[in-house]
Amino acid sequence: MIARTDRCIIRGMPAPAHLLDRPIWHSLTGAHAPLALGDGPALRYRPDIHFFAAAPDDGPASLAALVRLLPSGGTLGLLQADAIDLPPGTRIRSRAAINQMVLTALTTTGAPITFDDLTDADAPDMLALATLTVPGPFFAETHRLGAFIGLRRDGRLIAMAGERTKPPGFTEVSAVCTHPDHRGQGLARALMQIVIARILARREAAFLHVYASNTGAIALYEALGFHFRREMLYTVLEGASATTRS
Repeated sequence: MIARTDRCIIRGMPAPAHLLDRPIWHSLTGAHAPLALGDGPALRYRPDIHFFAAAPDDGPASLAALVRLLPSGGTLGLLQADAIDLPPGTRIRSRAAINQMVLTALTTTGAPITFDDLTDADAPDMLALATLTVPGPFFAETHRLGAFIGLRRDGRLIAMAGERTKPPGFTEVSAVCTHPDHRGQGLARALMQIVIARILARREAAFLHVYASNTGAIALYEALGFHFRREMLYTVLEGASATTRS
């Protein structure tokens, strides 16, 4: 029943498909509005939560609003389908192609596992694991974006998975990571299955982003039931006067 509901949502595209072309914008103006900052036609997450920002379009007013959100000496992350015109007074620190994948039907394998629902008390351990494994940008309060679950052994958090952006009708699976000493045991897949099942139980569709070069992760996601939707551009902006970084 869960898989049938999810396929129905995906077949309903292209009606909601445009939401995923600018997932950050539709999340910041929707479920994550309480976490948003902005004084015009652009929004960003609170700096302690994330450095992602977005606008509804790439018009002059939106680009100017993005610049106002750029912290002095800091960066903003943009994730959208189309290449953004460079806002005045900024430069591109990095840009990469990202595959956006959407679940069509969840394929589960393996025995049930024992896991923990992670809370504020786990935030330092979550940040430490994400800093070690680098599943994507992760900050001190990133866990407030959605529900996170994890596995502990001998009191140490060794694997986790959770949620990130939430455009209407969708939830992004993110921060999937395993400590290097515990890889190869299927922990990431086991946790992802639980996160995805919860998303589908809410009658939402699951999606995610992955670097096109990360063939191992893509193979795992395809085995779970994700399929390529489109290429996205992940751009990190900084002020034009910022010191060049390696």
